[in-house]
Amino acid sequence: MGQRIVIDPVSRIEGHAKISIELDDAGEVRDARFHITEFRGFEAFCVGRPLWEMPGITSRICGICPVSHLLASAKAGDQILAVAIPPAAAKLRRLMNLGQIIQSHALSFFHLSAPDLLLGLDSDPARRNLFGLIAAEPELARGGIRLRQFGQELIAALGGRKIHPAWAVPGGVRAGLHPEQRRELQARIPEATAIARDALERFKALLAQYDEESRVFGNFPTMFLGLVGADGEWEHYDGSIRIVDGAGAIVADGLDPASYQTFIGEAVEPWSYLKFPYYLPAGYPNGVYRVGPLARLNLCTHFGTPLADAELREYRQRGGGTVNGSFFYHYARLIEILSAIERIAQLLDDPELGATRLRAEAGINRLEGVGVSEAPRGTLFHHYRVDEHGLITHVNLLIATGQNNLAMNRAVAQIARHYIHGPQIPEAMLNRVEAGIRAFDPCLSCSTHAAGTMPLHITLHAADGTVLDEVLR
Repeated sequence: MGQRIVIDPVSRIEGHAKISIELDDAGEVRDARFHITEFRGFEAFCVGRPLWEMPGITSRICGICPVSHLLASAKAGDQILAVAIPPAAAKLRRLMNLGQIIQSHALSFFHLSAPDLLLGLDSDPARRNLFGLIAAEPELARGGIRLRQFGQELIAALGGRKIHPAWAVPGGVRAGLHPEQRRELQARIPEATAIARDALERFKALLAQYDEESRVFGNFPTMFLGLVGADGEWEHYDGSIRIVDGAGAIVADGLDPASYQTFIGEAVEPWSYLKFPYYLPAGYPNGVYRVGPLARLNLCTHFGTPLADAELREYRQRGGGTVNGSFFYHYARLIEILSAIERIAQLLDDPELGATRLRAEAGINRLEGVGVSEAPRGTLFHHYRVDEHGLITHVNLLIATGQNNLAMNRAVAQIARHYIHGPQIPEAMLNRVEAGIRAFDPCLSCSTHAAGTMPLHITLHAADGTVLDEVLR
């Protein structure tokens, strides 16, 4: 008799989802799906709004990564105005995005994933959370809080607030960085660097312990997509699109991000509200690709900052060159944090940050624009069309979590097939399925706009729909 296991919702991710696992007559996993059960509204209700309001509106898509949407939206506005923003404004935008990467990655590693990694995937779920981590590892937990605070304070210093800053605008930015705030941020660099390096050492020490998980948590060849600099350097704000395969061979390079619709298709399925982007020339679903920290480290030739470049060399030695295991997303995030701190230190020393010309003035010169930047979770596209008055007539948002959707579904099936055999499912095995999703750090608030909360509800169904077992936590 076939059976069906439902994990609803998946815990310790940003937003709500459920996982359904179907067993065959022998009790083995037949199929597994990662369902996004929330509905997006932003693309529809932005229609009719003035272009100038879009950065402030779309930054409200998510409270975790508002800066990512703020910058991508402002860049789409730059294209519609047909302006090159002042150099100081571009550097200030880069600075804010680096702060965003730090605070978001710190949240993902220290608060959402570290309870699994440091307390153990088989530990008591009642203490396998942030509060349990604080009790067991107070210094590490404090370091994570301080690191996230550093990123948020940088965002606040530029944008006036830590969450939803209405600061970047079409044509540039509203204000620069006050000299006193600049000095305060510079004083925080040594502590932030030490925390990031300590976390990297802790994670590397755990790799042997999690050898099995690193082999089965979404470990399969896919393509990888993201921005790179002109010489292949790690990029987070500008550049061109590069796509490589699971062996590291370049599939496409030098692609114009604004032409994303020529190489990215978007499919839909009736069982999820989240779209399924794919590499268009390969078709659906064969065109599966991944974005985010794992992808960016597979795409770049180097970071361009000394500490991160040394870590990148070791990372590739440990991962065997091009890394296909999604467990290494955690490792890649920590290296990106380190490089972001190094780049912030460089930018804070740049005298051009003191420039007062921060915005290019222009009217509506084009009726369409695409803004692209690297959000913490991957490449983010904002595509707008406007009328001659600058009112929005069309919006398409291609979110990083959506671009990982095919890979996340494949990861769920791979993990479930490895760990689940038969109708009696230990809690620790279910947690491994969830932990595999957490490795991607999905932000469902971005991809579907979340609201509300619910407890974890797991139900086991027979083929005829009879409930065989039920677990609440």
